[in-house]
Amino acid sequence: MDRRHLIAGAALLPFAPRTSLGQSGPMRFVFPFAAGGAGDGLTRIVADEVGKALGETTIVEARPGAGGQIGTQAVINAAPDGRTLLLTPVAPIIIHPIVFPQLPYDPFRDLAPISLVTTFDFALAVHPDTPVKTLAELVAWMRQDPRRATYGSPGVGNLPHFFGALMGEKIGVPMQHAPYRGSAPALNDLLGGQVPMVMTTTSDVTELAKGGRIRVLAVSGRERSPFLPDVPTFTEAGIPIVGSAWYALYTKAGAPAETIGRVSRAVMAAMRDPAVKEKVLRLSMVPTGSTPEELARIQKEDHDAWTPAVKASGFRPG
Repeated sequence: MDRRHLIAGAALLPFAPRTSLGQSGPMRFVFPFAAGGAGDGLTRIVADEVGKALGETTIVEARPGAGGQIGTQAVINAAPDGRTLLLTPVAPIIIHPIVFPQLPYDPFRDLAPISLVTTFDFALAVHPDTPVKTLAELVAWMRQDPRRATYGSPGVGNLPHFFGALMGEKIGVPMQHAPYRGSAPALNDLLGGQVPMVMTTTSDVTELAKGGRIRVLAVSGRERSPFLPDVPTFTEAGIPIVGSAWYALYTKAGAPAETIGRVSRAVMAAMRDPAVKEKVLRLSMVPTGSTPEELARIQKEDHDAWTPAVKASGFRPG
């Protein structure tokens, strides 16, 4: 069942008032993965701030499944009025068009960019009871028994998935991928001992790591994460791989330019607001914000940059 979060109570009224953008009903913010992780929390922050800025009632709706495709498709199927928005990580926009030849939509054609929201890195985490304390020890542990070389990620065909595959290629150990419907269920299984390691966003592991519930062995940035300064990068730890990603806001293509512009300006203002920045930083993400044109450029550049690596991985959807 979809989890819906009501940001403003006015949506509970039997007759919702006409909104400031001239439409009736709330604005819907769709997060295409399971509720409970950092991306879900970010969606709620953005929905709240956009709602306040535009005088709108907003609803957050988690629509997990197919590595983000179900939630993305839900936004594409909505009316092109700019009132159903997609807050998504990079994979459904950049990676899925490369690896899923039967993808029922084209993000470049069917979605309209609104604003970059945050940037973040990836992290590799193990349970504290796992008998390894460093990335080098993990590699040796996996080589002793290749059945241990299984890692969870937030979904099939996402950047943590491919980053794990790239790690396996670099160390010469075939990594078995266990996809989940978001970071929260993957980390729950890590805590419960059902999966030996998880590759996911730094934002989703920071608090668990600080609480001692998991052990983070490496992060994917060129430099150490400011949120986990004691954790080495993969390169520092002996595996020369680097990767980072982002969350961004989209709506269905064909939405009014005026609506897109107003939402974009609201997001940029929110990401500059000190109180909002503090909330976002607590999620272990760097707040950004951008114009629709800037996001379109970043989208194309990242698609072009990741395409060779993803194709070289040999991944084919099952």
